[in-house]
Amino acid sequence: MVGGRGGVYGDDVNPDPAPGVTPDVAQGMTPDMSPGAAPGMSQGASAARPGRRGGAAKAVLRAAAMTVLGPLWSARAWRATAHALAGLPIAAGAAVVFGGLAVVWWSAVWSLIEGPTGDWILAVLYAVFAVIAPVPLLASVREFSALQRTRFRALLGIEIPAPPRAAGGWWTRLTRLWGTPLWRQLGYHLAFVVIGAVGGALVAVCWTAPALAVGYLSRGGPAPGLTVAAALGLFVAAPWAARGVMCVDEAAARRLLGPTRSERLARRVESLARSRADIVAATDAERRRIERDLHDGTQQRLVSLAMNLGMARARLDDTSGPAREAIEAAHDEATQALTELRELVRGLHPPVLGDRGLDAALSGIAARAPIPVRLRVDVEPRCAPSVEAVAYFVVSEALTNVAKHARAEHAEVSVERTGDRLHIVVTDDGVGGARLETDPDQGSGLRGLAQRAAAVDGALTLHSPPGGPTTITVELPCES
Repeated sequence: MVGGRGGVYGDDVNPDPAPGVTPDVAQGMTPDMSPGAAPGMSQGASAARPGRRGGAAKAVLRAAAMTVLGPLWSARAWRATAHALAGLPIAAGAAVVFGGLAVVWWSAVWSLIEGPTGDWILAVLYAVFAVIAPVPLLASVREFSALQRTRFRALLGIEIPAPPRAAGGWWTRLTRLWGTPLWRQLGYHLAFVVIGAVGGALVAVCWTAPALAVGYLSRGGPAPGLTVAAALGLFVAAPWAARGVMCVDEAAARRLLGPTRSERLARRVESLARSRADIVAATDAERRRIERDLHDGTQQRLVSLAMNLGMARARLDDTSGPAREAIEAAHDEATQALTELRELVRGLHPPVLGDRGLDAALSGIAARAPIPVRLRVDVEPRCAPSVEAVAYFVVSEALTNVAKHARAEHAEVSVERTGDRLHIVVTDDGVGGARLETDPDQGSGLRGLAQRAAAVDGALTLHSPPGGPTTITVELPCES
């Protein structure tokens, strides 16, 4: 038993509690607590702070260890390593092939310059080698390029598109093959001899550094501590080395193996033009389908209804009253609806255009026009169906605009094919002053014609001075 205030007396703690402190609270106090301290505060609580600090330090060390050692077993590091190691034999093969071709070609050329010293057959062989050496060079560049693209696609999942193939005949393709794409690809293969060999060797040394260190120390090499430290450093740096080699190789391949920016833009323009042509063709086909459904379905029903109402009207000639008036009104409405439906079908896609071509279809437009129209059509052979449809609607809408706004007395339409272009000229003797409006709020007639022409890569020009005459010229490609 230890005496003294605040000491320990057997099982008793703080036998003299401070004023205001109940015995129950006093029992919960520890010897190092003053009477004024809050209940529950103990030496263990203060000791927990260093424990928490130690746990935080361990978490930081664990995170640092994962940062340093985590890449060692990451999938990205192993893919980059496989990519770099796979480049080693390719780099060696490229060095042998291109170096051998260069040596053979230069030897042949140099022998021809110096003059053959042996039989005349040697001179012929030198000349043949000097001439045909570029042919295996071209084939080697193409094969190595395909191999490199396969390596990027299989190991990294990176697709490097090939430059677009040259169009035209075999001589055009052969001459274009010796253009910029060939030399860019050859430049990549020559650069890859260095990138692949040095990068692949560096990655291999980094990953095998511990094994190399063990072999070095087992033969009694000096400075074991420095050797072990260097081996561990190289091993830990292996993932970053592999990624660095991969990034350099990928940048060079995209720059030299893939298409240039102008080639990518040309390919994109070609794709957009093809998509636009597909959309125009699909729209024309849908218009034909709607025209066919209306002609074969709704129009036939209206014809039948008008005929029945006409027969009923004929039987009720001697009848007067509301019933007869209702049947007459119904017959007139059915006839008017049938007329409007025929105009609608003709506006969607006239059947005569597909059956007999532009000449017959435009003749019908000219005959129905409210003013005299002189028509001249010379389109042989026929253009693509989508182009014929655009030409038909351009003439139809142009004559409609003439009748509505030009106050003209005569109009003339000329449609002529020249080579692979279709020229349409619509002229009237009206008041003139027309213009192509770009603001949608200022009308859409001529602007709609320009849009129709542009849909098939055509162009529309307008000449309409005040007082007239007005001339609309449309140029369309015959094949869309």
